[in-house]
Amino acid sequence: MVRVTTDRTAPSRDPHLDALFGMLLDPATVASSDLVDLLAAVCDVPSVSGDEAALADAVERVLRAQPHLDVLRDGDSMVARTRLGRARRVVLAGHLDTVPLTDPPNLPTRLETAADGTVEMWGRGTVDMKGGVAIMLALAVELGRPGREPAHDVTYVFYDHEEVEASLSGLGRLVRNHPESLEGDVAILGESSNNGIEGGCNGTLRVEVRTHGVAAHSARAWAGVNAIHAAAPVLDRLAAYEARDVEVDGLVYRESLGAVGIRGGIAGNVVPDACTVTVNYRFAPSQGVAEAEAHVRELFEGFEVVVTDAAPGARPGLDDPLVADFAAAVQAATGTAPTPKYGWTDVARFAELGIPAVNFGPGDPVLAHKDDERLPVARLAVGRDALRAWLLGGSAGGVDSLEA
Repeated sequence: MVRVTTDRTAPSRDPHLDALFGMLLDPATVASSDLVDLLAAVCDVPSVSGDEAALADAVERVLRAQPHLDVLRDGDSMVARTRLGRARRVVLAGHLDTVPLTDPPNLPTRLETAADGTVEMWGRGTVDMKGGVAIMLALAVELGRPGREPAHDVTYVFYDHEEVEASLSGLGRLVRNHPESLEGDVAILGESSNNGIEGGCNGTLRVEVRTHGVAAHSARAWAGVNAIHAAAPVLDRLAAYEARDVEVDGLVYRESLGAVGIRGGIAGNVVPDACTVTVNYRFAPSQGVAEAEAHVRELFEGFEVVVTDAAPGARPGLDDPLVADFAAAVQAATGTAPTPKYGWTDVARFAELGIPAVNFGPGDPVLAHKDDERLPVARLAVGRDALRAWLLGGSAGGVDSLEA
């Protein structure tokens, strides 16, 4: 269902959101707006998966205030598109949600200076991936104004429910409900990549390995069969597993497979009759979901294996001319050569649509989801400037080379 919001100008009653609007709704200051304050405003509106509405309302309000953008909203996801009649269209995409906050909460954000003098913003979402969202918002407001028209048409996609099972994805919902709104020649995901290109992504498969026993009073344990004990060989196989490094189109993807959860037992005096080990397999984009599932089933032969979530990976896509041009521009601006993306991202969804896609964002992916999530704030301007220069110029070698 498409959600329409009618009031675009009323105060939000949230000082963080009002600060966001103040920075982005002033045409005179948007090009030089303080990305640090903008990131703080975006992060300080908590948006754990399923609770993105407040931030989505704020983003929609900013986007609809721009005369150069056509805006569509579906739930807590939205698409904003320029209509400049350019030959090519670039899609910039980023998710609004985060994983849960820590206890105590790692919000509001705070600035700290590291031992080496680096100023960092600490807090949930700074890395995954509101740094990329802040850059996208700033560019959505700036590019398309008179005298700041990009060389390509641009589509900005902000969506909900990325950090949970694939079936809930806001981007997936847009694919189902409004596929035409996502059309483009290349997609750039604002996922953290240290301001370098991360090509493609690993796929992900989540399974439950289940064991069964017989319940009994724990004082007479011999009368039952302990299902948790029966899961010991599952853990042994996981501990002995050696993950593979797989080369795909010139990039080496590191796989991983391990337990991410275990549950069993109903009371402290009952021998458990069931145990479930949840296993996550991150597999190289050279294989599909079916092959990954077969690999996991072979590893746990003799046990019940139930697939609960799966999403294919994406090959690097660096052979596409427009992607290669962007990669060359980024390397020239930041000195960073393309690397593989180990985590799953929505580049895979765009790949399924036939749109080559890469990851490009300011954060360090190693810090994603960590309690000490933080972003060196100087990276915001570096990432914004590199992306802005490429969108305005169209090519590391000039617009004409792309139109030839």
